[in-house]
Parts: sequence; C-alpha cells; structure tokens
Amino acid sequence: MTAPLNAPGDASSHAPSNAPVTVPVDGATSDPTAVAAQGAAADGGTRRLTVAQALVEFLAHQYTERDGRRHRLISACWGIFGHGNVAGIGQALLESGSAAPRGAAGAPPRLPYLQGRNEQAMVHAAVGYSRQCDRLSAQAVTTSIGPGATNLVTGAALATVNRLPVLLLPGDVFATRPADPVLQQLEVPFAGDVSVNDALRPVSRYFDRITRPEALIPAALQAMRVLADPVDTGAVTLALPQDVQAEAYDWPVEFFADRVWRVPRPAPDADALADAVRAVRAARRPLIVAGGGVHHSEAEEALRAFVEATGIPVASTQAGKGSLDHDHPADVGGIGHTGTATSDGLARRADLVIGVGTRYTDFTTASATLFAEPGVRFVNLNIAAFDSHKLGALALVADARAGLDALRGALAGHRVAAAYEAEYAAAKADWERRVDAAYEAADPSAQPSQTQVLGALDAVVDASDIILNAAGSLPGDLHKLWRARSRRQYHLEYGYSCMGYEIPAAIGVRMAAPDRPVWALVGDGTYLMNPTEIVTAVQEGINITLVLIQNHGYASIGGLSQETGGERFGTDYRFRAADGTYTGAPLPVDLAANAASLGMRVLRATTVAELRTALAEARDAKAPTCVYVETKTTDTVPGAPPAQAWWDVPVAETATRPAAVAARKAYDEHAAARRRHL
Repeated sequence: MTAPLNAPGDASSHAPSNAPVTVPVDGATSDPTAVAAQGAAADGGTRRLTVAQALVEFLAHQYTERDGRRHRLISACWGIFGHGNVAGIGQALLESGSAAPRGAAGAPPRLPYLQGRNEQAMVHAAVGYSRQCDRLSAQAVTTSIGPGATNLVTGAALATVNRLPVLLLPGDVFATRPADPVLQQLEVPFAGDVSVNDALRPVSRYFDRITRPEALIPAALQAMRVLADPVDTGAVTLALPQDVQAEAYDWPVEFFADRVWRVPRPAPDADALADAVRAVRAARRPLIVAGGGVHHSEAEEALRAFVEATGIPVASTQAGKGSLDHDHPADVGGIGHTGTATSDGLARRADLVIGVGTRYTDFTTASATLFAEPGVRFVNLNIAAFDSHKLGALALVADARAGLDALRGALAGHRVAAAYEAEYAAAKADWERRVDAAYEAADPSAQPSQTQVLGALDAVVDASDIILNAAGSLPGDLHKLWRARSRRQYHLEYGYSCMGYEIPAAIGVRMAAPDRPVWALVGDGTYLMNPTEIVTAVQEGINITLVLIQNHGYASIGGLSQETGGERFGTDYRFRAADGTYTGAPLPVDLAANAASLGMRVLRATTVAELRTALAEARDAKAPTCVYVETKTTDTVPGAPPAQAWWDVPVAETATRPAAVAARKAYDEHAAARRRHL
C-alpha cells in the first residue's frame, strides 16, 4: 500500500511539460506560491478559496515516490466544459494559470489544462499516459453534469479493469436544490440523492460526492491514496455539485502543503518464499507467465536476471508482452488463445507455472483448458493478494521486482535441465519461421494482408517505437507475431479491449514519452467509434502516427461469428442486398478523407511497396500523420497462424442451421477439457 508523507517539492515538479516529472527526493521548492503556502502552513492559518480553486491547488502539490524518484501524481487536467463545471473547475483552472501557454513568461501553470473533444476519449488519453508512466503519474478529467459525466463510464471501466489510475471530476446537480429538477437532473422517486453520476460507482475504485466544502479534505486525501496504491488503483471519482464547486471556504493551509505518497516494494514472506523455492527446485518443466505487473513495477531487468540464472522460459500475457525482448533465448512469446504454439505447447506440459504480475484472464488460461498437466502447480508472485491466490496457487504477495530478486537469490545455483532449454529453443526458432512467413510479401506490387502490414511496420521501427492497439483482429495478430524490442514498446489495452481507445491513448502515451515514436494501429470499425481526438493531436502538435486499416467491417467478430455458427451475421460494412441482408457491395466510405478533414496528413498505400514507403515517411514526419491501407480479406491470402488454444464463447445449444450445429459439437468437445485448479 502507499503511505503519505509531507515533504518539500521542487521547481521542476511544477513545469508544464508533457513528460512525467521526476525530481530528487531532497529537492527544495523555488515556486513562490508553494514557498508561501509552506510558510503559512508552518504558522497555521487559512486561505479563502472556492472548492474548485482549492481542489486545483491541492492537486498541484501531490507526488508519488518510488526508488528515490518523485513524480507529479496529477500532471494535468483534461476538460470539456458545460454548465456543471465551467464556472467552478473551469474558472479555477483559469485563475490558477492553467491556461497559460507552454513556455509563457512568469510562473508555469499549477495544473496544466488540456482540451479534449470527447469525454470518453479524454479518459483514454489519461489512461494511456498513466500506463506509460508505470502508474506513478496520472491525469485528471473534468466534465459537466449530464451526458458529459455519463460519457466517462466506459473510460472509467477501462481504467479500473486494467488497474490504471485516472481522476474523474464530473460536475453534479445542485447540492442545495434551489429548483427541482434542474437541467439534466435524473429524478428518482424513491431516492432524492441519486444523480447520473451514480453510474460511475461500480466502475470506480473510489467514489465520493462533495456536498459540503469541508468534505473535500478527507475525500481528496482518500482519492490520492487510491490513485497511488499499486493494489487498489483505478478510476477515482469525485462528483462535484455545481453550486458547491463555486462556494468559498476558509481552508487550512496545511491542506496545500506538498504531500508525497510513497509506493513501496514489499518483499515476500520468508516462509512463502521458502515454499516457492522448493516448488521451483522440484519442477522439471517450469514456465513463467509474465503479466502487466512486470512492467508496472519496472521489473524487466529483474526478470531477465532471474531467467538467465535459472533457464526458465517466459510466456507473456497481452499486458506483459515485452517483459523480455523478443530475441532473448528465454522469451517464448504470447500465451493463451492468442499466444504462440511455443508457449501454449509448453503450458500444456508445464508441471509448475510461475505467474508474475498476472491476473490470469480467460484468454491467458484458454478458458481454463491450457494448463493440462495432471499434477500442475502454481506459484503466483503478485502485489495483490486477490490475484496471488488464484488457481489454488502458492501465493507470494510482493512487488514483482522485489519478489524476483528474492527468488533468484534463494535459487542460487539452480537451473532447468539442458534438454528442456534445447526443447523450447527449437520450438521458438520454428515459431519465428512462421512469423517470417506471415510477414513476407512475395509480390511488393500486390495489395497487402493485415499480417503483411505488421511485417512492413516491423521493418521500419526500432526499440524506441511504441505500438498501441486495443480491439479487433489486430490484438490476436500482434500477440502472436509482434517482436517487442524494448519495455513499454507493446501497448495493448486488452483488459477491456475497448474500441476507440487507440487514438486518444496514443496522445497520452506520446505526452508521457515525447521522444518516442508512437503508432496507433486501428481498423475501420474502431476508427468509426472514436476519431475525434485527431483534432486534439493536431491542435497540440502531439506527433502520433495512425495506421488505419480498411477491411470493411468488424474483422475479429466476423471471424468469431463464423467460428461459432453465427455466419458473420451483422459484422460486415455492406449495403443491404435484395433479400434485406447486409450482403451487398462494400460501403463507399473514405476514412482517409475523414482523417484529412480532421487535420491529419494522410499517406495512402495500395500495395506492399507503397506501404513500406509510407510507413518510413510517416515515422519521420513532424506532425500527426495517418497511413491508410486497404487490406486483402480473401481466404487465399496468408495470415496469422490460427489460434493455438481455445476460448470459451458459448454456442447455441439448439439450432437448425448446419453451421451452428457443427459449431456446438466443437464447443462441447473443447468445454469438456475445462478444469478447476484447486
């Protein structure tokens, strides 16, 4: 958990930079406002501010600290203003200097303001930023009451499912109820204190409604605690009634003192560690499953040192891919339904599975069918006790880096058999040949397939590039095929797999990593869900590159529909045919023109050769750029290898159509292999 500590800040921690701020722990502040506040805090006293002004000032003084490095906890505030927040939070941001341009003379903004176009997208941008910052720095999002607030729900769910911090500040209806109902007020006959913001409760890790000014103090502190907590983090919502936002109050100046929330690295319990060591020493075919916790705790080097000492292979989840570079001998690729034949083959015969920072989703376990060895056991290293006890595991509740270092020390001299290393090395080499075949384009003048698009991109990028995706058929292809070259290069949001995440998240990632090229890989279905933040990227000069793949529909769900007896019903973007079905000609939409109309530079590619040229040009571009390509979708075009493991999507138990009958038979055969690991 985290522990707050009041400590002096640093001038650089208030800099209006897009990058996460890190400052020495013992840095002294030179910000005149902060110095005055700290001096007043030492003497006691109060400051008269509105609730919104107090909240903005408070957020400017919150930090996290891990390994002696300090970060602004809330680095900026996204906002779209309406009557529910324009005169409260909006005025407070303006008064604090948040609207000042970067590099303007005088004091930098206390809490930089960022203008968005869609409330859900603003949350996605903030989440992308937080993930790139290893959850040590986050952003806030403010909206009006009503549809602006409810538009936050999808983004909040994404943040909480993925355990990534974001602070949501929606306006709310009047606390004083001067008139009932006010505009956009939800009237509930049996509950007068319910508003539309209550829809955010189940998707928030912490929720409070600030109905009195003084209630902000404990609520704000609880909000920061949750945001900085590596176990309990996610979306945090402080609903702010519009009248309370503008109400003045005499705040104790101690509320505005710099406060540091330390993010610890707890070590594993000694007895649990000893049990885990015995299990590893007894295993003949151990396998590590690396999850997102490896990245969040910056444990990549600890993992590399551990596997180089022990020879244990590493398979990765979507969130954990890149925990080892793809060319490391122990990296056997993605695991589960979208994994490689190498990792899934090892998983089926593993007698010990060591989970590191993973929560074991159904894709990872192939819906509880993957780990098939009769006597298989599990050791789970996770900072969250909830996850460490899954699958009947021996639980190591600890930080990933601290736990791996402890295991390596306790296992000194232990190594798996050379025959096992040779086995997975050969399987890895065989899979790499399959990747080469999927990437290869024998005819550069031909229209590319989706996997050939990835092959062309693979040839352009280096270790500094970051690849983003969330939904459609691309996550499966990427998990199987992408060759991750560095930590945080592979950014897949697959906890919620939210269409529309990629473009705004790319903005947040580029803000956190301004010196790294950022690629948002988007299919046409996802693009149509949420392209609006292209305008934000253009406005702010945030140089992201969009690879827009046109395949005329929901390619992933179309394939799944066909596999489960749905015959691709409702998954293609086509005109209606004479019989009323959507089986006519493809729609004549021009998404490249749409992206251009929103301000992006667009490079069109119709062949593999043109695609290679366009990707190289886009990588060197100095402004937001879109590479648009239409891909082949015929059955004769080489694609990614099929799924190497099952995924449970229920099929109609009774049906008359032959496709569904056949799909149900296959479903029953796979479902029979499910097991509960106790």
